[in-house]
Amino acid sequence: MQTNQVKERLLIDGEWVSTKETHKIYNKFTGELFSEISVASEELVDRAVTAAVTAYKKVAFAPDERYRVLMRVAQLLEQNSEQFAKMIAEEGGKPITDARTEVKRSVATFQMAADETKKLVGEIIPNYNAQGRFLYTIKKPIGVVAAITPFNFPLNLVVHKVAPSLAAGNPVIIKPASDTSTITVKLCELLEEAGVPKGYAQCVIGSGRTVGEQLLNDQRIAHYTFTGSPGVGKHIQKTIGLRKATLELGSNSATIVHDDADVEKAADKLAKMAFAHAGQICISVQRIYVQESVLDRFMERFLDEVSRLKVGDPLNPDTNVGPMISEVEAERVESWVEEARQEGANIVTGGKRTKNLFSPTVITNVKKGMKVVDEELFAPVVTVSSYKTIEEAIDLINDSKYGLQAGIYTADLNLSYRIPYLLEVGGVVINDTCCYRTDQMPYGGVKESGNGKEGPAYAIQELVETVTVVVNIEE
Repeated sequence: MQTNQVKERLLIDGEWVSTKETHKIYNKFTGELFSEISVASEELVDRAVTAAVTAYKKVAFAPDERYRVLMRVAQLLEQNSEQFAKMIAEEGGKPITDARTEVKRSVATFQMAADETKKLVGEIIPNYNAQGRFLYTIKKPIGVVAAITPFNFPLNLVVHKVAPSLAAGNPVIIKPASDTSTITVKLCELLEEAGVPKGYAQCVIGSGRTVGEQLLNDQRIAHYTFTGSPGVGKHIQKTIGLRKATLELGSNSATIVHDDADVEKAADKLAKMAFAHAGQICISVQRIYVQESVLDRFMERFLDEVSRLKVGDPLNPDTNVGPMISEVEAERVESWVEEARQEGANIVTGGKRTKNLFSPTVITNVKKGMKVVDEELFAPVVTVSSYKTIEEAIDLINDSKYGLQAGIYTADLNLSYRIPYLLEVGGVVINDTCCYRTDQMPYGGVKESGNGKEGPAYAIQELVETVTVVVNIEE
């Protein structure tokens, strides 16, 4: 795998292609030029889709071969793990320790997807009232998949779309976030080295307004898998019509700290996870609800832990909070925090910006209607509010257009069993924060947080067609 070249090419129809138009990518901490990526023209995007369709129709990619290729990619990624982690830290601004974890998770996701190639089986259907007929189902690839991915997990979220698509036998066209696209190009090098058939994995770089729109309007694409904002997710669904999509969208995820919980343990973990990757995680802890009887205890410990967080160079192993993806995004957050302050919120700590570095910020005295409560912050900012009863806390969490994940700290066994039925979210985490994900679990939300599930075993079911077969055995 080449890592020392500045100009990167695109993988189109089994060939590495350079273009005159390029996109410059900068180190998110130093501001220095990191790489320059070729941008796909309309002609190249069409060529990529044509190649994927041709591969799907004419190139055999049997399950045993899919298994071998995916396991080989996992092996190659593991061998190059430190190089990929360093790219994630420099290109994406993620602290190096978290970047290493992302690579490790991506290796495991390829391995899990490989295992799923052995489980793509149909079933025999009982013929209760279909005498003389033998009924069964088969699973077959759905067709060409377009994978549109965000900047915040520039490797792992690409892998969560690419690996299940290939495991199901589908060609996949990857359109990553432009500002973190070097990692996708390097991943494509590993896919090619591992033996992915020509046309089964391709990379196109460009804006959503051009490359993205062209992909959405190409009727030859059967499935779209997207992680990003609800606005874009709605646009995708509206544009593609009856074609299928897996949409992992935004959130303002919350965690409850009940009065019977280990308050200090909860405070320690929440202080870390509210600011992990500068809050740029879909399930980042944005809202904390603490029962009023333990609020003072919680805040004392929580604020002490927040004060210990180190902000700065993501390549420094001691750094906890690195830069945001851009200064524009940091300025947006700065304005939201200031708006909340003017509306009566208290900025307990933080609220300071230096270019695209935003200090860990804790806000209290917030209310419905404030952007820091209602919208997805995607920043190192968290709000803390109190509640009297658990019913009140549940209502506060549910009073949102989002519903991705929620967490609760409690020692009440009955409550831990009941609350998943009461919260309007796709995942509930007991005695941990809402910002927990393991790669094998079904992951996805409700309401404006999207539809469908990621996690190899679950994603792959969205990427195959179930075909019913009826055999007339009387003839």
